[in-house]
Amino acid sequence: MTQTYPVPALVGRRVRLEPLRLDHVAALLEAASEDRSTYAYTTVPHEWTTMTQYVQDLREEYEAGLAVPFAQVNAFDERVVGATRFLTIRARRGAVSPFAVEIGGTWLSASAQRSAINTEAKLLLLRYAFDVWRVSRVDLKTDLRNDRSRKAILRIGATFEGVLRHWQPSAVEGEEALYRDTAMYSVIDQEWPRVGAHLESLLATR
Repeated sequence: MTQTYPVPALVGRRVRLEPLRLDHVAALLEAASEDRSTYAYTTVPHEWTTMTQYVQDLREEYEAGLAVPFAQVNAFDERVVGATRFLTIRARRGAVSPFAVEIGGTWLSASAQRSAINTEAKLLLLRYAFDVWRVSRVDLKTDLRNDRSRKAILRIGATFEGVLRHWQPSAVEGEEALYRDTAMYSVIDQEWPRVGAHLESLLATR
């Protein structure tokens, strides 16, 4: 039997992470229709059929125990502003919780970028991974060329571990047949108290 990892809505002051559902499609499409210039290295559908397929695929990954996807909702105006997820879930056979996981697949509407939403969303996800699942490690990774994303990951307090060459298919339009070099970062359990305090401090100044 496939092991799934049900996670409740993760609620912060600025953002609420809701388990992704098909009825989020219209709101996700609206969020994705704002300025798309920052999506060069990220898969963000912009048509009804592709967004519906995107959500269906993520739901299937959840049912297969491969991911836990969320819609990101602005807590102030209740607008859906993007998506994020747990993925690359690693667990020992028969375990109820994973021992390691990745946070990724993250995108935000242009109006929600450079706000405190991404910082608080990462805090909520990291807190759940370390405090509830008791993981030993959380991965974060991005296309080596994505300077914006690399700076954001470092700002969280993650540690750069190196570059995995041709690690996965490129998400860049026109590069469908190519593979990207991936910059890999992590936070491990011993670092979590420091990283958590750092994120709390960042949020306190916003």
